[in-house]
Amino acid sequence: MQKITPYLWFDNQAEEAAKLYTSLFDDSKIGSVRRYGDAGPGPKGQVMTLTFQIAGSDFMVLNGGPVFAFTPAVSFFVTCSSEKQIDTLWKKLSEGGKVLMEYGKYPFSEKFGWASDRYGLTWQLTLATGKPTKVTPFFLFVGKQNGKAEEAIAYWGSVLGGSAVQQLVRYEPGQKELEGNVMHARFTLAGQEFMAMDSGQEHAFSFNEAVSLFVDCKTQKEVDELWEKLTDGGQESQCGWLKDRYGVSWQIVPSVLGELLGSKNPAVSQSVMRAMLKMKKLDIKALQAAATSA
Repeated sequence: MQKITPYLWFDNQAEEAAKLYTSLFDDSKIGSVRRYGDAGPGPKGQVMTLTFQIAGSDFMVLNGGPVFAFTPAVSFFVTCSSEKQIDTLWKKLSEGGKVLMEYGKYPFSEKFGWASDRYGLTWQLTLATGKPTKVTPFFLFVGKQNGKAEEAIAYWGSVLGGSAVQQLVRYEPGQKELEGNVMHARFTLAGQEFMAMDSGQEHAFSFNEAVSLFVDCKTQKEVDELWEKLTDGGQESQCGWLKDRYGVSWQIVPSVLGELLGSKNPAVSQSVMRAMLKMKKLDIKALQAAATSA
C-alpha cells in the first residue's frame, strides 16, 4: 500500500466508478471491498469502501452520500503513452461530464484536455509518447489559497518527509497571473509524485473533503505527530479526518484499523466501527480495546 493514497467520496456510485476506471487503464484492478454493517453509518450491506489500482497507483473510495461533491481543485493528471490511449481515455472520461479545457493541441502538449467525468471527478490528460502511463494528483490553488502553492509544497514536505521539488515554473510578466506565482510544479511527498499550480482566475470552488489524502501510519506516535502538524492552522474533524491550513483534507489512519475493521468476526468489526465513529484523532489502544470487548 502507498504511504499516501487518494481517497474519493462518492454519492453511492463508488463501485460503478471504480469499475469504469479500472476498465480504462492497464495495470489496474479492484482490490478489497468493505460493506456497511449494523453499526452504519450507511445502509447495511451497501459498499462502504473499496480499493482499486489504475496504472499501478492506489486509490480508495467511499460511498458517503451527497455531502461532498468533487471540484477541479483536485484533479488527476494522466500522462498517456500513445495517441490511441489518450483519444480513448478522453472519449470515455469526458462522456457525460463537463469539458473544462477543450481537447486539442496546446503550446505545452500535442494533445491535452481537462474534463470532469460523469461522477464529477476531474481529469487532465496529456500526450507523452513513449513514456509510461502515470496518474498524479494535481492541486489547484484558487481564491484565498491562490499564491500559496509553493508554501504548501514546502510545508507538506516538512511534515511528511521524502520530499523534493522536481520542477517549479513561475508565471512571468504578461501571463495574466501574478508574476512569481506557481504556474506548474512537480514534487514528491513520502516518495510519491504530486503536482500543483496557482490560479488567480475566478473560480467558484475550492478544496473540500470529496478528495482527501489517506496517510497510512504504523504507530500511535506517527498518528499523533502528523495530526498535530497538519491541524496546526487547520481544523480537526471526525474519524481521523482533518483539514490543513490550506483547506486540503487528510485522513491520518493507523494501519491496524483496516485489520480490525476487516475482521472475520462481524462483532469485532462493528465494535471497532462504533468506537471509531466517536473519535476525532484515532487512538490505537482504544480501537484494540473495542475489538477485544466485542
